[in-house]
Amino acid sequence: MIAELRSRLGLTLLFIAHDLRVVEHVADRVAVMYLGSIVEEAGSDDLYREPLHPYTKGLFAAIPEVTSAGTRRAGIMDGDPPSPIDLPPGCAFAARCPFRMERCALERPLLRPMGEDRRVACHLY
Repeated sequence: MIAELRSRLGLTLLFIAHDLRVVEHVADRVAVMYLGSIVEEAGSDDLYREPLHPYTKGLFAAIPEVTSAGTRRAGIMDGDPPSPIDLPPGCAFAARCPFRMERCALERPLLRPMGEDRRVACHLY
Protein backbone atom coordinates (compact mmCIF):
# COMPACT_ATOMS: atom_id res chain seq x y z
CA MET A 1 0.00 0.00 0.00
CA ILE A 2 2.83 2.41 0.87
CA ALA A 3 4.64 1.70 -2.40
CA GLU A 4 1.42 2.23 -4.36
CA LEU A 5 0.73 5.57 -2.64
CA ARG A 6 4.31 6.72 -3.24
CA SER A 7 4.02 5.90 -6.92
CA ARG A 8 0.53 7.24 -7.50
CA LEU A 9 0.89 10.47 -5.51
CA GLY A 10 4.62 11.08 -5.93
CA LEU A 11 5.14 11.02 -2.16
CA THR A 12 8.42 11.19 -0.34
CA LEU A 13 8.40 9.38 3.00
CA LEU A 14 10.72 8.93 5.93
CA PHE A 15 10.12 5.34 6.98
CA ILE A 16 11.78 4.15 10.19
CA ALA A 17 11.88 0.42 10.86
CA HIS A 18 13.95 -2.34 12.40
CA ASP A 19 12.84 -4.97 9.88
CA LEU A 20 15.13 -4.86 6.85
CA ARG A 21 12.78 -7.08 4.83
CA VAL A 22 10.02 -4.46 5.13
CA VAL A 23 12.43 -1.64 4.32
CA GLU A 24 13.49 -3.46 1.15
CA HIS A 25 9.96 -3.18 -0.26
CA VAL A 26 9.38 0.45 0.72
CA ALA A 27 12.63 2.38 0.35
CA ASP A 28 14.61 3.68 -2.61
CA ARG A 29 17.42 4.80 -0.26
CA VAL A 30 18.38 3.35 3.10
CA ALA A 31 20.35 4.81 5.98
CA VAL A 32 21.51 2.25 8.55
CA MET A 33 22.03 3.69 12.03
CA TYR A 34 23.94 2.35 15.01
CA LEU A 35 23.47 4.11 18.35
CA GLY A 36 22.15 7.28 16.74
CA SER A 37 24.72 7.67 13.95
CA ILE A 38 24.45 6.73 10.30
CA VAL A 39 26.99 3.99 9.55
CA GLU A 40 25.93 3.30 5.96
CA GLU A 41 23.74 5.04 3.41
CA ALA A 42 23.01 3.75 -0.07
CA GLY A 43 20.41 3.11 -2.69
CA SER A 44 18.26 0.18 -1.66
CA ASP A 45 19.47 -2.06 -4.52
CA ASP A 46 23.14 -1.46 -3.69
CA LEU A 47 22.70 -1.96 0.04
CA TYR A 48 20.78 -5.22 -0.32
CA ARG A 49 23.15 -6.55 -2.99
CA GLU A 50 26.36 -5.70 -1.09
CA PRO A 51 26.23 -4.30 2.44
CA LEU A 52 29.58 -2.74 3.37
CA HIS A 53 29.54 -1.78 7.05
CA PRO A 54 30.08 -4.68 9.48
CA TYR A 55 26.94 -3.69 11.41
CA THR A 56 24.85 -3.72 8.23
CA LYS A 57 26.27 -7.15 7.39
CA GLY A 58 25.36 -8.31 10.90
CA LEU A 59 21.80 -7.06 10.51
CA PHE A 60 21.39 -9.05 7.31
CA ALA A 61 22.90 -12.15 8.92
CA ALA A 62 20.38 -11.82 11.77
CA ILE A 63 17.36 -12.22 9.47
CA PRO A 64 15.89 -15.73 9.86
CA GLU A 65 15.51 -17.65 6.62
CA VAL A 66 12.46 -19.79 5.94
CA THR A 67 13.06 -22.69 3.56
CA SER A 68 11.23 -25.89 2.66
CA ALA A 69 13.39 -27.64 5.29
CA GLY A 70 12.23 -25.22 8.00
CA THR A 71 13.47 -21.99 9.52
CA ARG A 72 17.20 -21.34 9.64
CA ARG A 73 18.22 -19.62 12.84
CA ALA A 74 19.58 -16.16 12.38
CA GLY A 75 23.12 -15.21 13.28
CA ILE A 76 23.63 -13.16 16.42
CA MET A 77 26.21 -10.39 16.67
CA ASP A 78 28.79 -10.90 19.39
CA GLY A 79 29.01 -8.59 22.37
CA ASP A 80 26.74 -5.95 23.78
CA PRO A 81 26.33 -2.41 22.50
CA PRO A 82 27.86 0.33 24.65
CA SER A 83 25.67 2.73 26.59
CA PRO A 84 24.24 5.36 24.21
CA ILE A 85 24.80 8.02 26.87
CA ASP A 86 28.48 7.09 27.37
CA LEU A 87 29.86 6.14 23.96
CA PRO A 88 33.46 4.95 23.72
CA PRO A 89 36.03 7.23 22.05
CA GLY A 90 36.45 5.43 18.70
CA CYS A 91 33.90 3.64 16.62
CA ALA A 92 30.79 2.82 18.67
CA PHE A 93 30.61 -0.60 16.97
CA ALA A 94 34.28 -1.52 17.54
CA ALA A 95 33.73 -3.81 20.55
CA ARG A 96 31.31 -5.95 18.50
CA CYS A 97 33.07 -5.79 15.14
CA PRO A 98 34.81 -8.89 13.79
CA PHE A 99 37.07 -6.64 11.64
CA ARG A 100 38.16 -4.16 14.31
CA MET A 101 41.68 -2.81 14.29
CA GLU A 102 43.55 -0.60 16.72
CA ARG A 103 42.46 2.56 14.91
CA CYS A 104 38.78 1.72 15.57
CA ALA A 105 39.18 2.11 19.33
CA LEU A 106 40.84 5.50 18.96
CA GLU A 107 39.23 7.33 16.06
CA ARG A 108 35.55 7.66 15.15
CA PRO A 109 35.16 6.88 11.44
CA LEU A 110 33.68 9.60 9.24
CA LEU A 111 30.84 8.94 6.82
CA ARG A 112 32.79 8.85 3.55
CA PRO A 113 31.68 8.52 -0.07
CA MET A 114 31.99 5.04 -1.57
CA GLY A 115 31.28 5.57 -5.21
CA GLU A 116 28.72 7.92 -6.64
CA ASP A 117 25.68 7.35 -4.44
CA ARG A 118 26.85 5.60 -1.28
CA ARG A 119 28.51 6.48 2.02
CA VAL A 120 29.95 4.34 4.82
CA ALA A 121 31.51 5.15 8.20
CA CYS A 122 34.15 2.44 8.64
CA HIS A 123 37.94 2.39 8.74
CA LEU A 124 37.93 -0.69 6.48
CA TYR A 125 37.15 1.66 3.61
